[in-house]
Amino acid sequence: MGISRYDPAAKGRPAWNAGKQVGAKRALKIRQIWSIRFFLDREGRMRDRALFDLAIDSKLRGCDLVRIKIGTLVSGPAIRNRSMVIQQKTGRPVQFEITADTRASLLAWLERRGGSVDDYAFPSRVDRASHLSTRQYARLVDEWVMAIGLPAEEYGTHSLGQTKAALIYKATGNIRAIQILLGHTKIENTVRYLGVDIDDALTLAEATEI
Repeated sequence: MGISRYDPAAKGRPAWNAGKQVGAKRALKIRQIWSIRFFLDREGRMRDRALFDLAIDSKLRGCDLVRIKIGTLVSGPAIRNRSMVIQQKTGRPVQFEITADTRASLLAWLERRGGSVDDYAFPSRVDRASHLSTRQYARLVDEWVMAIGLPAEEYGTHSLGQTKAALIYKATGNIRAIQILLGHTKIENTVRYLGVDIDDALTLAEATEI
């Protein structure tokens, strides 16, 4: 909620977005994804590699990602090829794929992590019964992108959720498929999420010969 400029208590108080870049964050490019993976592997950060890979594949908001439980990811001793969660914001189910690289990093992490199917995949280090906080997840993303020389103010948790959707859209131009993958109720939301503009539409049109 904003603060009225007529409120005496607000006098001299900086705006909430003072010095911050607002608006949509940038999606990662493929080479940047692999640069972050290389950094995490080099540093031996097994949990972070699994978290990063799952964030890219799942396309989930941070609040949904950190709450994923082990049972959502595994089937017996193996990692699932596909999974589904109920989105906290919309209450709607959304399915996502778990690709081979992500399955490998998740399996390595979960074997080290231990626990039961009812435990969170990424527990809090303060309270092992709870999950990693969205604030800590955001700090980790800042650390990852800065480690490969990217400005933290231009990237965030939204970037990870947006990345694969943006890559699929650029490869196919199928915005309806992206809407389904993201679990959006309105295609207008998907358009805003991807930052689709007239140049994108014209590029797709120019590539279509009749």
